[in-house]
Amino acid sequence: MDQEGADPGFSAVGEVTGDRVTVRVTGEVDMATAGALHQAATPARVTAATLDLRGVTFFDSAAIHTLVRLVEHYGGAIEVLPSDRVRRVLEISGLGGQPWLEDCG
Repeated sequence: MDQEGADPGFSAVGEVTGDRVTVRVTGEVDMATAGALHQAATPARVTAATLDLRGVTFFDSAAIHTLVRLVEHYGGAIEVLPSDRVRRVLEISGLGGQPWLEDCG
């Protein structure tokens, strides 16, 4: 994947416990980094995911697309912990009321 122009502060680190992956994401999630987020969130043999996006500073349409793909992949077995910025973007996009979106405030 081409990471040219990607936020040097971006990271998406997944930790698997049992059948759940918890992915802690920091920095900007955009076209250059969304693929890395998806890859970190879909390791083999997991059936549930927690996306900790509280460290995310930018979240664009590519990030929304990746998030929707992950929701479709995990169904009801996903939870998203958003930063204020991510929550605002999801609200603007019409996804603010989704059951997988946790209240971190």
